Parts: sequence; structure tokens; C-alpha cells
Amino acid sequence: FVATVGACADSQRATAPSDVRGSPHGPSYSASVGFGGALLGRANIPDGFKLKRKNAKWDFEINAKDPTDVAVQSLTIAPGGSSGWHSHPGPVILQVTSGTMTFYESEDPSCSPVVRTVGQVFIESGTDAHIGRNETGAPATAIATVFSPPGVPLRIEEQATGNCPF
Repeated sequence: FVATVGACADSQRATAPSDVRGSPHGPSYSASVGFGGALLGRANIPDGFKLKRKNAKWDFEINAKDPTDVAVQSLTIAPGGSSGWHSHPGPVILQVTSGTMTFYESEDPSCSPVVRTVGQVFIESGTDAHIGRNETGAPATAIATVFSPPGVPLRIEEQATGNCPF
């Protein structure tokens, strides 16, 4: 297993879309609804880092060759809420801490749901737009660890992709 690891909901540091896909009506962005986050901490590793751990049953590696920010966020999605379509400047590891979250990827033409419940993880590469939704009647929370280039916004607003009806 090789891991290279960035996260959601930093409303104070949101940026304009990185890729505005053409539309006869102009860009269509889906605003977050019932979605909130709090930055718990953000620190810089100025020289990058490499972690490797291997034994007979497990092989793990993460490697950042350049200076890297590591941010941790708490996220909440109200029942029926969503994060809105967005992407990140780097990978994200998101762990659901309560409730159920459903994720959809812009690159999936069938708009197939990826459902995560308490104790499960959703890993985002940061390369494609995605949306997180709470399709249940109970609140959902998560902790996200974001890896990004130094000082850049952690969330990039994206245009609705058209592969999903929301």
C-alpha cells in the first residue's frame, strides 16, 4: 500500500474554480447547503517528508518531496445537506466520525454513490471535483486531513459536472 495524501471545507480560504467547463448558460456552481467546517490546525513541513513502515504484513509509504502544509479540519453536514462540488490542491483523508456521508466523483459518468459510515475513510486524490452529501435524516461529522502546497487555499469551488442530477 502506497499513500500520498489534502481536505474539504475551509470557507475562509475558498478559491475560484480551477476548471470552468463550458456551458451555454455560463458556469453552474452548486453552493454548499447545511455544510460547515472548522480548521483545527495547519502546519508547514518546510523540507517535505518521507515516512515508510514495512513489516511482513504491511507496507506503507507517504512521500512529500517539496514543502507541504498539513491541515486538520472538522466537518459537519446537516441532514439533506451537501458540500457543493469542489476539489482540493492535494490529497485528503476523510474519516467519518458520526452518521453517514455519501460521495460522488465528477469523473464517474454513472454518478455512483460511495457511502461511508462511522469509522470508515474516504480518500480524495485532489485531482477531480467531488461532492459530499448527507442523504439521511441524522447529522454527519468527519475529520479531514489535508496535504497541500504551502499557504494555498484548501478548497477550490467547482462547477456542477452534469454527470449527477444535483
